[in-house]
Amino acid sequence: MIDKLSNQSRIIIATVLSFLFFATYDYFFIPKKDVAIEPTTKVEKSTASQIAPTSSPSINTKENVPTNNTTVTSENKEELIAKVISDNYELHIDRLGRISRFFLKESKYTDENGNRLQLIDIESSAYPLEIRFSDTTLNTQAFATSYTSSVSNLKVKKGGSSLTLTQSLNGLHVKKILTFFPNGNYHLEVKLDSAKDYFITPGFRPNVAVDKMTFHGSLIKEADDTLRVIDSGDAVGEKGAMAAKFAASTDRYYATMFYNLDTGMDVVVTPAKDDFPLLFVKGKEDLKLGGYIGPKDHKVLVAIDPRLTDVIEYGFFTFISRPLFMLLQFLHSVVGNWGWAIVLMTILIRFVLFPLTYKGMVSMNKLKALSPKIKELQAKYKGDKQKLNTHMMELYKKEGANPMGGCLPMLLQIPVFFAIYRVLQNAIELKGAEWILWVDDLAVMDPYYILPVAMGITMFLHQRITPTNFTDPMQEKIMKFLPLIFTFFFVTFPAGLTLYWFTNNLFSIAQQYYVNSLFAKGKKKEIEAATEKKAKK
Repeated sequence: MIDKLSNQSRIIIATVLSFLFFATYDYFFIPKKDVAIEPTTKVEKSTASQIAPTSSPSINTKENVPTNNTTVTSENKEELIAKVISDNYELHIDRLGRISRFFLKESKYTDENGNRLQLIDIESSAYPLEIRFSDTTLNTQAFATSYTSSVSNLKVKKGGSSLTLTQSLNGLHVKKILTFFPNGNYHLEVKLDSAKDYFITPGFRPNVAVDKMTFHGSLIKEADDTLRVIDSGDAVGEKGAMAAKFAASTDRYYATMFYNLDTGMDVVVTPAKDDFPLLFVKGKEDLKLGGYIGPKDHKVLVAIDPRLTDVIEYGFFTFISRPLFMLLQFLHSVVGNWGWAIVLMTILIRFVLFPLTYKGMVSMNKLKALSPKIKELQAKYKGDKQKLNTHMMELYKKEGANPMGGCLPMLLQIPVFFAIYRVLQNAIELKGAEWILWVDDLAVMDPYYILPVAMGITMFLHQRITPTNFTDPMQEKIMKFLPLIFTFFFVTFPAGLTLYWFTNNLFSIAQQYYVNSLFAKGKKKEIEAATEKKAKK
């Protein structure tokens, strides 16, 4: 307060720097192209990756999840035994009874070349539905023996369509009964004609939308409904889970998972290459699970089971982000456009936070009015900090000003901003969503930079009419460059997020202008009263 930076100035700078950290991280560290995972066929073993139940023996992955020693080549990857076709997707099943390809057919799920998205990472260490036996001899034979399919082409009907995969090993017959549904979910039943220990995986996470600002890794919903998050690269030392409700591997927008929401399933976490988490479910003679591959679309997941929406992970501010997304979704149902839904959500949030922002703006105006007197005190008591503190507190008390009045409302809004940031970064609903004229995809950057430039201009205008009490000229110069810096970083941000910030700036300008006009009227009345008093004398 008595240093070159006031408390209020410090809070403002801290807020700006926290945002700039996210912006800088996004601009310099988010890959602009898909991140490729190096080919690997080996799942690393780890004695630390084990289930630690309270009433049954632990399952040690070193002993129970053997390595897949098959050589992965383009030839055997393309050796298909069945194709499953739905209105929304197409999947391929290879000779080892695994889902080796999963294509999304909707037009919005295409890459920059117009090709349909393929969600299975073809260079990963395991495909969905891959089975590994604890018996190494049996496991080696399983990866050398092809499955047969009851049908070679399956058209998915509304109520679900089924096929059966069969594998004959020495002294063991394996049967996978699969029922596929239009939404991308499926029902899996594994049957063995004799008891053998095995593990089955929902597959490695999709590798389509990977960046460093959004989560990509694995999620396990425990028996007590807590959600365990395992980021890519953090698999070592992770334990499995008994009676888990779902086990999912995800990137920013897409997921592949197994679930059993009623009785649960025993999940093993094992590190793949670069310590990426790879999930397995411990098998039984007659194993029944639900499965899903596809986008983390809220409506789709709700249609399957509302409890699966936990796979949409917003990070630390999930408790704020989830209600905000529900609000955004409701507004979209009213106006029918995601862009206008973002605008309306921003307006509603501004109204809800208006008491806080109004209080902060009033406090900043009071502090600006006191700025000349504060400078006088700083000059008078330059060598005595204790006296300066005392006299400044007396001044604040006399004038009814709170030096933290403009800071606290701002701090309380920070969690809301970051919660909205996470919502707009993770909402696949914005992919391919048009707004007006030039914006045809709210999930990617504005191709013509109109929104970032407009955001920078409105930020500059808001800065111009916002009262400040900076006492350091260098600090003031730095703050003047912030609109330009923000514009630079927002160029790479999704258009939906930039639209939110631009709309927020417009309402900040309107609110600041309103508060400033109230103070101007009050100041005018003070001058008139003072003039009238002098005239009477």
